[in-house]
Amino acid sequence: MSNQKDKYEETHFVDTGNPVWNYSMLTDEDVNNFQNGTNYSIYKKFGSHSVEVNNVWGMYFAVWAPNATKVSVIGHFNDWKPHQFPLRPRWDNSGIWEGFIPGFKLGEAYKYHITGFEGREIEKGDPLANFWERRPYTASITWDLHFDWNDQEWMQQRQKHNALNAPWSVYEVHLASWQRPDAGDEERYNTYDQMCELLVPYVKEMGFTHVEFMPVMEHPFDGSWGYQCIGFFAATSRFGDPQGLMRLIDAFHREGIGVIFDWVPSHFPYDAHGLFMFDGTHTYEYADMRKGFHPDWNSYIFNYKRGEVKSFLISSARFWLELFHIDGIRVDAVSSMLKLNYSREEGEWEPNEYGGDGNLEAIAFLKDLNETIYRDFPDVQTIAEEATDWPGITRPTWNGGLGFGMKWMMGWMHDTLDYFKLDPLQRAGAQDKFGFSLMYYYDENFMLPLSHDEVVHGKSPMVYKMPGDEWQKFANLRLLYAYMWTHPGAKLLFMGNEFGQTTEWNYKSELNWPLLQHDPHRKLKDCVQALNELLKAEPALHELQFDPQGFDWVDLNHRQESVLSFRRRGKNKEDDLLIILNMTPVVRRDWEIYVEGKSYSQELFNSDNQQFWGTGDVFNPQIRSELVDKDSLRYRILINLPPLGALIIK
Repeated sequence: MSNQKDKYEETHFVDTGNPVWNYSMLTDEDVNNFQNGTNYSIYKKFGSHSVEVNNVWGMYFAVWAPNATKVSVIGHFNDWKPHQFPLRPRWDNSGIWEGFIPGFKLGEAYKYHITGFEGREIEKGDPLANFWERRPYTASITWDLHFDWNDQEWMQQRQKHNALNAPWSVYEVHLASWQRPDAGDEERYNTYDQMCELLVPYVKEMGFTHVEFMPVMEHPFDGSWGYQCIGFFAATSRFGDPQGLMRLIDAFHREGIGVIFDWVPSHFPYDAHGLFMFDGTHTYEYADMRKGFHPDWNSYIFNYKRGEVKSFLISSARFWLELFHIDGIRVDAVSSMLKLNYSREEGEWEPNEYGGDGNLEAIAFLKDLNETIYRDFPDVQTIAEEATDWPGITRPTWNGGLGFGMKWMMGWMHDTLDYFKLDPLQRAGAQDKFGFSLMYYYDENFMLPLSHDEVVHGKSPMVYKMPGDEWQKFANLRLLYAYMWTHPGAKLLFMGNEFGQTTEWNYKSELNWPLLQHDPHRKLKDCVQALNELLKAEPALHELQFDPQGFDWVDLNHRQESVLSFRRRGKNKEDDLLIILNMTPVVRRDWEIYVEGKSYSQELFNSDNQQFWGTGDVFNPQIRSELVDKDSLRYRILINLPPLGALIIK
């Protein structure tokens, strides 16, 4: 920790005869709201804060440990000796311990020594710490979060960038493994500042509108990918200090790119220095392990019924939105929060008071979370990772929904991948499943995800999910991406998928960037870049992406040939696009399509273009169109369809 600590003077305590002053930043209203589950900015007063008291600078500490009998601050400053710097319990029986230590400086490692239930002696990190030691060390660090932002233009206009009618193309990134300074050393990482030089221009070049970071909150175990979080108010120290992450977000914003954070309010790990059994009892988690333990992840579930826990979690979400200027949160594992019987057999769970399987407390929490965020930050989005048919995930809370802005469309992902894995000769029999997503698409505001979960644990990388020889694999993948980018809804693509990574994702190593020396991979990357630019340039691809008026099928009647066509509409009729998908490796010349309302004459995109490592043999410099019914403005179009190809016609 010397790098951080060198920025500050050594701690030098003021000799007052009393090492901890009886001082409080908390008002009665703060405490009452905290207990009632309505204090959504506890980060402003809980944790550690550098303040001046009676003309003396020092550190104010406040921590919630309701079943503790003693709490003291320990650290390098006192050789980790307990009881020398005791905090005082508040008079109001709130379970909050607090005090001011004069002369305590920024950059100091510290923990709370807690004498808890039945006299248990525990050392815990600060749940509200803004910075932690780099693992394997486990102490919190006193820090401030001052930062001079330069993203004013983005912040003033982000309502436009983050609106539901804006283009959404999200690049999902695991910061540790996107690139490494030494590809063979899993203990070395690029810093946040190095990512400003490497990742920001790459995402800009690729044309993505947003980047989504897999969790960058502090976590002890790399193998959890960040989803086993310890520090809900701290950027991980693996890549630098909190201001480094602020600089990275600022750099993205200055390039016109939004930043989404993965956020995990569904569970937390049992590491000794974390939230589990914080004061010797089940403080943050349910005491009943039928509700309080996750069998899938060997972790513990927050007690959403407890007001203090609700204040803690919603404050965490607001913390990142307010102080780090992020543009939204993707809430992980929402399904597991909603269902009491999630991954549990009969007898392993207890129904709610109405006899159902919904966790009523978690449902209420999610509604309050979304209401609070959209009230305080109306220009951001909340996105649910939710894999069931739970109704109303993106419906407003006032209309009986949970109030999210968007939801991952897991059904589309599964059906689409199942279809594309088939030999093209078998696709005729799977067309109904392939098109099923449009039967229920407008039930929610959907984001189409091809995420990290689809390229791990034996599922194979994207390019090897595709059938056929090398040319067909890449043609199929270009066809899939073209379908994805022209399907209604927001898009999310995991890093490496854009250039056809040939191995499953491994958090210990960087992406296989040398693949870009080879034409198939480099030109697949060019194809994704072209689709991103079209998504932004063509209003029909985003203006009505959550509106039934934005899509209609043109032709589903050529099942045996596996040719499908549909129309994407914008607010202006002149912006409409015709999309044609040829799902087999058969060239079809002079293919006949009938459309109504207008003709189409310009080929905007052809996935078989040589620029994308296609054949380049089948294209449409001129599209032949004939008016066959003046009354209905019905046109017959003759068009050449490339093998395993997608066309976008304007």
